[in-house]
Amino acid sequence: MGHRVRFPDHIEPLVQFVEETTPDRIVAETHDKLGAGTPVKDMLLASALAVVRSSDLPPGHHGGPLHPLAGLHAVRHISARLTGEYALLPVIQNVAVANKHIHSPAMGPYALADAKPVSENDDVEATVKAFRTAVSRGVYNACDHYYLYLLERLSPMQVLELLLEVGVPKNQLDDHYFLFPVFTWRALEYFGWDYAKYIGRAPVRYITRPTNPAMMIDVDNLIKKYELLERDLRVKTGDDETDAITRLADQIGRCNDFAEIPEMLAHALGDGLSLEGTGEGLSVGGSTVFLRSLTGNPMDVHINTGANTRRYLLGQPELSRRIKLQALLMWNTGPEVRMAQRMLAPDIQPEPDRVAYLPSRTQDELLDEIGALIDRLPVGERLPTAGLASWRSTDEVKQAAALAQQYGNCGYDPEPLIAMLGKIACRDNFTEMHAFKHHQATYEEFYATRPSLRWRHLVSAVQAAAISHGRIQDVYEHAAEVMHF
Repeated sequence: MGHRVRFPDHIEPLVQFVEETTPDRIVAETHDKLGAGTPVKDMLLASALAVVRSSDLPPGHHGGPLHPLAGLHAVRHISARLTGEYALLPVIQNVAVANKHIHSPAMGPYALADAKPVSENDDVEATVKAFRTAVSRGVYNACDHYYLYLLERLSPMQVLELLLEVGVPKNQLDDHYFLFPVFTWRALEYFGWDYAKYIGRAPVRYITRPTNPAMMIDVDNLIKKYELLERDLRVKTGDDETDAITRLADQIGRCNDFAEIPEMLAHALGDGLSLEGTGEGLSVGGSTVFLRSLTGNPMDVHINTGANTRRYLLGQPELSRRIKLQALLMWNTGPEVRMAQRMLAPDIQPEPDRVAYLPSRTQDELLDEIGALIDRLPVGERLPTAGLASWRSTDEVKQAAALAQQYGNCGYDPEPLIAMLGKIACRDNFTEMHAFKHHQATYEEFYATRPSLRWRHLVSAVQAAAISHGRIQDVYEHAAEVMHF
C-alpha cells in the first residue's frame, strides 16, 4: 500500500498550514505568519510542497500544481524587489492559489504517494532507455519512479535535458509541456535540489501523460539544412552583433506567418549570429509581436515567457546544443503563441504618430498618467462571456503602451516604472500567476538586452499590465483589509 509523502520535520507543519487552512482564512493567516517572522522562502517552499502533495493535475493545464509552481520564480524575485507590505503580497498570492487548488473539488482530494526510485538493473543508461519507453506509452507512474532514480545519479541539468526531450516536441500541443519543467527547475534553484524529489515529480507526471504524437521533423530538418550541429557556432554575443540582432528582431516583429520564424532563426545562426544573439533577437522580436497583438486575453503571456525561458536554457552549459536549438526553433509552435497571429495589427505598435502627438511630460507626470490610466480600467467589469481566446484589448490598453513608449523615448529611469508594474501585477489573481510570470520575464529581458532594443520589453510589460488589471483581484482586496499599502 502506498502512503502519503511526508516532508522534513522543519517544513511539514507549515505545509499542513497551507493545506488545512480554509480558503476564506488563508490570506489573513498567511499575512499573520509572515508578519510574525516566517521567512518568505519557507512560506513559498511550503506552498510548493502543499500543492504538489494535495492537488491533482486535471486534464489540460488549468489547475493542480502547475501554475502555482510555475509562478514561484517570478514571485520570489518580485517580492524581493518590492518594499514594505507590498513585498508580502506576491507570497500571499502564491499561497492563496495553491490553497485554492488544494480545496477545489476539481483537483482533489488528492494525496501524492511516497514513491520509491526504480531502476533497470541499477544502470543509468538502461533506466534512461526505460524512461523513454514509458514516455512513449504514456505510463507516467513508471516515469515518476525512474525520475527519482535518475535524480540520484545525474545532475539536475542532465535530468532537465531528459524532460525537455519530452517537453520540447509537445510544446506544439501545449506551451506548458515545455514551460512547466523549466519554471520548476528555476524554482528549485532557489529552494535547493534536495526538494527536487518532491517538487520535480509534478512536471514529470504532467509532461509524460499520454498525448497525441508530437514530432519535430521540420525543426530537425532546419538544423540539418544549416549544419547547426556540425559547425562551430558562436555562443556569446557582443556589441559587434547589434545590427544583426536588430535586423532579426525586426524581421520577427513584422512577421505575419509565425511558421516562417524557425527558418529566420536558423538562417541567422547559419550566417554566424551567436546563440545568445539569436535568443536576444527572438526575445525582442517576440515583444514586438506582443505589442502588435490586439488580444485582450490576460493569459496570453507566453510570447514573452517562452522567449525568456529559452534564453535561460541557452545559458546552461550542461545542456546539449541539440536541445537548445530544438527549444529555440520551437518557440513559435506553442498554441498560446500562435493565438496572437490571428489578432495582429498590420504594423508596429505603438504607432509612432500616436507617441509623437502625446504632450510633453516629466518623468513623474508620465508615471502618474500611466498608473492612473490603468487604474481607471474598471475592476471586475471586464469579464466578457465569450471565450478567452476571443477577448480583444481596448484602446486604453494601447494608449498605456504609447505612454510607456514615450517614457522610454525620453530616457527616463526604468526602475520607478518597473516598481509600479510590479505592484499592479501583484493585485491580480484572475490569471493564476500569469501576470507575475510576464512581469518577471520582461524585467529579466530588459536587463539582458542591449540598450538600443531593451525598451520593447518594458512597453510590453505596460501593455500586459493594462490587459490583466481589474479582471479579478479579490485576494488583493482581502489582503488590503489586513495590510497597509
